[in-house]
Amino acid sequence: MSELRHINQKTEKAGNSADDKKSRGLSSLANAIALLKTFSEKDVELGISELSKRLGLAKSTVHRMATTLVIGGLLEKNTANDKYRLGLTLFSLGGLVRRRLDVPSVARPILQELKSELNETVLLGVLDGPEVVYLFHFESTHAIRMQSDIGVRKEALCTGEGQVILAFKSDVEIDEALSGTIKQRTNYTITDPAELRKKLLRIRAQGYCVEDQESEVGMRCIAAPIFNMNGEVVAGMGLAGPIHRMDEDTILRYVPHVQDTARAVSQRLGYRPF
Repeated sequence: MSELRHINQKTEKAGNSADDKKSRGLSSLANAIALLKTFSEKDVELGISELSKRLGLAKSTVHRMATTLVIGGLLEKNTANDKYRLGLTLFSLGGLVRRRLDVPSVARPILQELKSELNETVLLGVLDGPEVVYLFHFESTHAIRMQSDIGVRKEALCTGEGQVILAFKSDVEIDEALSGTIKQRTNYTITDPAELRKKLLRIRAQGYCVEDQESEVGMRCIAAPIFNMNGEVVAGMGLAGPIHRMDEDTILRYVPHVQDTARAVSQRLGYRPF
């Protein structure tokens, strides 16, 4: 019986030892995460003393963690001042997360806010060859409003969303888009390639597009580009409404709202303008 009790005591101690080791491991991991989160845009580089102070840990503990994180590429040491900064491995991991974020899911709640604020129809479109495809829209509650359906396709060159995407494409891609036949959807559709090129350059310079009945008679649209983390234009968002509500003064007032919304979506996708 005493031998069995001795075995049980040894087993219990071994179990406690394993639990203690697991607990210490989790604690160390939590501390390492807290250390990485200490860095910010304001505090790009931090020394061991400052990290120790902020984390409430001994300098020796922080130094061991920092050394391990440097080996793993999560931290880098600036040998000029012995301070640490976030490593490039974190940048690579962040890129994987950003690539997982797709435009519609990121844009949806942000575009919904714009529709709620201005109560005009908000649309999101992407380029597919010479056409723009609408991924989703939030319709205005006004009786007279811009209407659209998910999956609808229109010639890119006659829509605000298509024009604003093309304006930020390469010159080669713009040349290709203007080389084909430009279909006339309305009497206001611009079909002259030279005139369209001028408009695309103007859109690129000002950062937004105003489409005046080129796609639908009686409707105007303000559109802005959406960029991904690589600075590539990936979509166009538009705010559209009837001309009697979208007069010149209203358009000028709404342009900053549209640009801010597109910028918010782009930033959420990882875009950082230089």
